[in-house]
Amino acid sequence: MARSVTYSVVPRYNPTEKGTPPKYYAQAQARGSVSIREMAERIQSSCTVNKADVYAVLVALEDVIAEALQNGEIVRLGELCTLQVSLSGKGALTEDDFNESLIKRSKVNFRPGRVLSNALTSLQYSKVAIKYPKEETPEEEGGEEE
Repeated sequence: MARSVTYSVVPRYNPTEKGTPPKYYAQAQARGSVSIREMAERIQSSCTVNKADVYAVLVALEDVIAEALQNGEIVRLGELCTLQVSLSGKGALTEDDFNESLIKRSKVNFRPGRVLSNALTSLQYSKVAIKYPKEETPEEEGGEEE
């Protein structure tokens, strides 16, 4: 099978311009997922390390990444990607007024490295049907509710 990213074309309505027709955009459609066991099998087939050893390293990598992020460290996975914790929340009028209760959420920022960026420059695309078509409502069609 040739490598390509599958997509379907979906309508999108502009909520600030009610009553206008939709514009159509590409939406990526996943072909499935790859588990850590499947990755270990794929890696095994391209090197001299056996699947059990690859699996053990990948599981340990999960733990090390989680621990590093909990320590506030930036995780650099070679030229693959960089992971870093970012915070969001409410502001205070002064630095002295700020306390941890104002931090509402943390998330992981993912920045692709050279390997992933280069992989995206030569993608090929294949159009497929929409996996889960959404039923349109009268408002989305631009009509009046009955």
